[in-house]
Parts: sequence; C-alpha cells; structure tokens
Amino acid sequence: GTAVRRFLGPLLCLLALRLPASSGAAARGLDVASYRERVRAMFYHAYEHYLESAFPYDELRPLTCDGQDTWGSFSLTLIDALDTLLILGNVSEFQRVVNVLQEGVDFDIDVNASVFETNIRVVGGLLSAHLLSRKAGVEVEAGWPCSGPLLRMAEEAARKLLPAFQTPTGMPYGTVNLLHGVNPGETPVTCTAGIGTFIVEFATLSHLTGDPVFEDVARKALKALWKNRSDIGLVGNHIDVITAKWVAQDAGIGAGVDSYFEYLVKGAILLQDKELMSMFLEYNKAIKNYTKFDDWYLWVQMYKGTVSMPVFQSLEAYWPGLQSLIGDVDNAMRTFLNYYTVWKQFGGLPEFYNIPQGYTVDKREGYPLRPELIESAMYLYRATRDPTLLELGRDAVESIEKISKVDCGFATIKDLRDHRLDNRMESFFLAETIKYLYLLFDPDNFIHNDGSDFDVVVTPYGECVLNAGGYIFNTEAHPIDPAALHCCRKRREEQWEVEDLMREFYSRKKTKKFTLKRAPDHGEGENAKDSQDASSEKAGEKRNSKKSSYSLLSCPSQSFNSKLAVLGQVFLDNT
Repeated sequence: GTAVRRFLGPLLCLLALRLPASSGAAARGLDVASYRERVRAMFYHAYEHYLESAFPYDELRPLTCDGQDTWGSFSLTLIDALDTLLILGNVSEFQRVVNVLQEGVDFDIDVNASVFETNIRVVGGLLSAHLLSRKAGVEVEAGWPCSGPLLRMAEEAARKLLPAFQTPTGMPYGTVNLLHGVNPGETPVTCTAGIGTFIVEFATLSHLTGDPVFEDVARKALKALWKNRSDIGLVGNHIDVITAKWVAQDAGIGAGVDSYFEYLVKGAILLQDKELMSMFLEYNKAIKNYTKFDDWYLWVQMYKGTVSMPVFQSLEAYWPGLQSLIGDVDNAMRTFLNYYTVWKQFGGLPEFYNIPQGYTVDKREGYPLRPELIESAMYLYRATRDPTLLELGRDAVESIEKISKVDCGFATIKDLRDHRLDNRMESFFLAETIKYLYLLFDPDNFIHNDGSDFDVVVTPYGECVLNAGGYIFNTEAHPIDPAALHCCRKRREEQWEVEDLMREFYSRKKTKKFTLKRAPDHGEGENAKDSQDASSEKAGEKRNSKKSSYSLLSCPSQSFNSKLAVLGQVFLDNT
C-alpha cells in the first residue's frame, strides 16, 4: 500500500525518471557538453600527474610534484579513480589498472589503517570495479560476479578490518593494524560514522562471497548505535566502543555522524530492508525537531536538544541528496539553496561556516575540493531538472580550475579568503568530486540507466540481471549494482523467479527490444551461444510448466512483502 510505495519511491525515482535533458539548461544557455568535456580534462590533468609523479604512493602532492602515503600505502588514488575511468568511458586504462592493482597491492603489511577509510575507499573501490569489470571489457573468470581477483582483494582487505569489531558492544575500533590486528592500548573512542558506515560494502561482500560474517558485524554495529541513541532520538559524535558511553555529545548531520545516516538509507534501498529505513525515518524526525532552523541544520546537545554550535559544515552538504533519495525533494532544494549561497560567497564551501555571522570559522576556512554539494546537485538534478543545479556544477568547475589548478594537478585550498593552497590532492577528488560533476553533466551515462538496457549473465547459481541501473553509491562515490546481490545465492527458485518475471514482462512489452548479452564459454563460438540461449529458453519453459512454489510476483529472498520494478512498472505480490 502507501507504505510500500513510500519505501520504494527512492529506488523508482532513480530507475524510472527520464526527463528531457536539455529543458532548463538550454533556457539558461549553459553548454552542458562543453562543461562535461572540461570535467573530463580536469580528471586527466590530475590523474596523469598522479601516475607520473606520485604512484605508487597513496596521494599526489601537487605543489611539489611528488607523492605521499596517507591512509595505508595502497596506491589509494589508483583504487579510488578506477570506476571513474569507466564512467568517463576509458576501458583500456581501466583494464590496465586492474592488472596493476592485482600485481602491486598487498594488504599483509605492518600499517595502522583507518577502519572507516579503508572500507569506503579500498573495499568499496575494489567491489565497484569488480562489478563493473565485465562492462569494461575485462575477461572475467567463470564464476563472476561471485568470484574474481578484485572481489578476492576486497574480501582480503575487509578481513583485515574484522578484528576491530571484536568489542563487547560490536562497535568497531577506529584503527587496526593490518598485520597484527588492534594494537594494545588503542583508543576505544570512535566517531559515529566510523561505526555505522559498513553495511553497503560489507553486505555486498557477504552476498557475493556467501560469507555472512561481514554483513553480520555491520548490522550489529548499526544496531548498537540505534540502541544507544538518546531519549529524544539523537546520537552524539563519538562513543566509547567498550562501554557504550558517549564521549562527544554533539548531535548533528555533519562530520563524525554523516555517513551513518547515509548508510541507513542506502543500506535500506540496497537490501530492501524495512528496518533500516524505519530507523532512519525515526532519526529524521528527531533531526527536524531539534536541529533544523530555517532550512539550516545546527549542532545540538544530544540529550537536551539545546544548540551547541550554530555552524554549517561542508560535510553536511550531502544531506539534500539524501533527502532526495527518500522523496523529500522540496525540503532538499531549500536546504541546497542555503548551502549554494555559501559556495557563491567564497567560491567553495569552507569546512565550517558560522550561520548567524555569515562567515568562516577560525582555522576552518579551507576547502579540500570536497564533493558533497556537487553530489547533492547530481541527485536533485535527476529528480527535478532544475537548471540551478547545473549552475552549481558550472560554478564548481570555474572555481576549482581558477583557484586550485596547478602544474601538477589540483591542490587543496587552505583558505578560501585568500586562496592559499595546501600541498595535497585527496583521492576523493578523483573518486567523488570529478565523478559527480561528470554525471551531473552527462545525463546519458550508463550510471543513469533507467532499466531499459541490461545484461543477463549466467552464474553457477543460474541467470541474473546486471547493469540495469539503480546503482547505490557508497560514501566514496563507488557505485554498487544492487542486482548483483541476487546473483550468488544458492536458492535457484529465486533465480528462476526473476527470469520468469522478466520473460513475462517483456512478452507484454512487444515494442521494447533488448539483448541478452551472454559471454560464450571459452573455446566455443556463436553456435554455442545460440544453443545456450535456446537451452535457457527451454529451461524457462520447463520451469513454467511446473507449478512454482512461489508467486511469480514475489521475491522470496527478501525479508518482507516483495516488489520488483522494471522500467518504472511496479510488480506487487499477492499478499
């Protein structure tokens, strides 16, 4: 009923929205194609200088044209930029980098690594690249997407993080040694986001590998935060993972908390999980009640709700995009426009902005080329086609090129008031900022697929649909194909049901054409492919001739009344 439509709305919005790309842009004379190509040139200016001057270090130092390790010595920028290469259409470089990473990245090293950063950048980047490999022309192995070298690397990296979760509360330590586990004497204080930002990557890993441990620890951590919220429904900023006592009691939507809320929504959509969505909606009520003032969000004391900091942080700019995912587009636009006024004031978002004073906060005047406002613009543009959102993209391109571009890449802006630069180019610049800018200006990118084009692949567990759109971006902008989570299950009934549903749907849609793209077995030619297609059709008919133990319009793998949307048409079960 209504609740079902409300829950599925965000996903359907992503899958089914196809409005004329040129509507508002043309009216305001903004040349979308020109800006798209400028963003592409920005990517290669940064990427090529990283390869020339910084690889195999984690990051480029653009002012001195050399490199540095920052998050653990993983050649991090290469991992973070990999799926951006494919979104820009560069399959040959994608293939080359996949080989480089397989040969050169080792997680068995004596390095203290951030559990949070390693997950979102390394595990997320490898999972995304793994799921996009076939689309990028990589010769995948027989069991793909349920096996593959990048998946094995992602699993290896994630296993190095598991010791951090071995606490009385299930909430993880913030840092782990990749060789020895959690160091004796490691601080038990972790930020909320560092506890609640694992479900997207870890659930994907569990579904692809069949090992439930990853999803289990991620869920336990999420629920521990939920259990320890205050009586007025808020969570603080930092908590002791041994005692579950809140150490920093500031509640808000920004730094230290942000991606916990993001992952409740994205985890709910990815896993079609009603519980995660209801948790977020409860938080959302408390956030509106206690922290929202005139479409700004302040920081408040988590137990009393009294204002502790009337500050906007640049990391909060993801929030309008998240609001759009739950269908709250009007509120999202109003908050976005507030944030955009700050951008226009400085040519970027300062890390902290004092709302009553309308100016930067001391020692927080920098802009490290963060993506969050651009990310929200991309989501909102998909939902509204409001040309104001393209104008933010235009302003971002102009600002970053004017202020931040140097001979060896793009440098962090140390102070937006006088445009002093810092000798750092964070890997998220290529993973997120450039990617979201490009997708804002590229309405026909495969990432925006509405379900009208897809691949059917054969796995050891049957056929599954991939690349149909509805990608879920992790908090480092690595897209995860939600359909892939249903490819590696051992319950064949689920696979058959989806195949039968697709056949039934397309037999009704005579006007729609699609191609089943299958990889022929090695050593076999087109004849083998044809016979494979034919045998698959016979198998489908055979299954149809038997009475299935499930309704055709329900998905037994899901934990509540099941739905499937194809090309915007919603199939409901009969319960």
